[in-house]
Amino acid sequence: MKFVADLHIHSKFSRATSRDMTLENLALWAKVKGISLLATGDFTHPEWFFLIKQKLEPQGNGFFKLKNLNFVPENPLLKDFSLLTEDVSFILSTELSFIYSKNGRLRKIHLLLLVPDLETAERLNRRLSAVGNLHSDGRPILGFDTKIFLQMVLDLSPRCVVIPAHIWTPWFSLFGANSGFDSIEECFEELTPHIFALETGLSSDPPMNWRLSALDRFVLVSNSDAHSPWRIGREANVFNTDFSYDGLVQALKSRNPEKFLFTVEFFPEEGKYHYDGHRQCGVVFHPADSLKNNNLCPKCGKKLTIGVLHRVEELADRTEFDPRPTRIPYRHLIPLNEIIGEALNKSSECQSVWEIYFRFIREFGNEFKVLTEIPVEELARLQPETISQGISLMRQGKVTVSPGYDGNYGLIKVFNQEKVPESGEPQGQLPLF
Repeated sequence: MKFVADLHIHSKFSRATSRDMTLENLALWAKVKGISLLATGDFTHPEWFFLIKQKLEPQGNGFFKLKNLNFVPENPLLKDFSLLTEDVSFILSTELSFIYSKNGRLRKIHLLLLVPDLETAERLNRRLSAVGNLHSDGRPILGFDTKIFLQMVLDLSPRCVVIPAHIWTPWFSLFGANSGFDSIEECFEELTPHIFALETGLSSDPPMNWRLSALDRFVLVSNSDAHSPWRIGREANVFNTDFSYDGLVQALKSRNPEKFLFTVEFFPEEGKYHYDGHRQCGVVFHPADSLKNNNLCPKCGKKLTIGVLHRVEELADRTEFDPRPTRIPYRHLIPLNEIIGEALNKSSECQSVWEIYFRFIREFGNEFKVLTEIPVEELARLQPETISQGISLMRQGKVTVSPGYDGNYGLIKVFNQEKVPESGEPQGQLPLF
């Protein structure tokens, strides 16, 4: 079965997260986006876990679905989709934050965890509640070594999956410039063989990671890490395997491009930490320029926030990415509402943009189909035609980007470009047809 999966999101109980992150809203937006399998997120939070048990029921395959499909969405634009959410499944997933000292340095690492059943999640929650405050945040902060956590999870159930999250983010990640490690083995030591997947994050894409031979044995996954319902699926994974927890895990472990078809990616420049910079002074640098300035802000003299591209350059042992046949392919996409907003010269989240967005969804099925499958000439039937033109340019990779830095998202454009890439999509990107 072919399906789209987003394995990392948050609930309304996480900090800086929309109150609209309810299970019903998530199921609605998953249907709109074209996502068949969505993370629950935050199952370590007691109140969210209560809602998961109250509102979801097991499907017998390691996934869950809403018990009650008879609900009325608050947003009238979503009313046509409430009875269609039976096609949306959930997987028990959570992100955890670890802050601890190792080898004389402070470490701040985020891990993504997938578990196969409620019983395992409940046992883990009991263990963690003894060592941390699970009520404080949907993404709890724990003060012990990630290696100890990995062993704890393996002891609970070998079917659990631990994935280092957004591995290049400067502040909280495995390879983060400010508090990470230079190798996976330094972090997990002898338990490293139990890690088989890594999450690339919004500010990096697969080719950037392929420049490190040390990552060749890992499968790369991409997820939205969404804090608002309409942001789910902005990065995702497309599988063609048995629709079950075990089928998903096997597809990840096998790294077989016939089972794990491709990942959906941001253009990495659009991520919040792609380039180096200092947001307070409005300074943004390519890594080469940062080095010329000793990684210091030329305006105030403070240390720059070292971005993902810089960190990749530090650790890479290849000058170019290695596109071997066993690599899982990828596609760069731009969210449909962003394309519509640019076409109309309006904010991507204003009401008029969403009204046009849902016209496309009702006509063609879901956002994933609109962005990747529907022929441009079909899309052009809906006005304004500039929207279909924008989708066409995105499919060809003809975009211009002002890279993100120090917590600011990059700006990506498909119209009014000063320079269009001559060769279209970079080598390694899947053709869309």
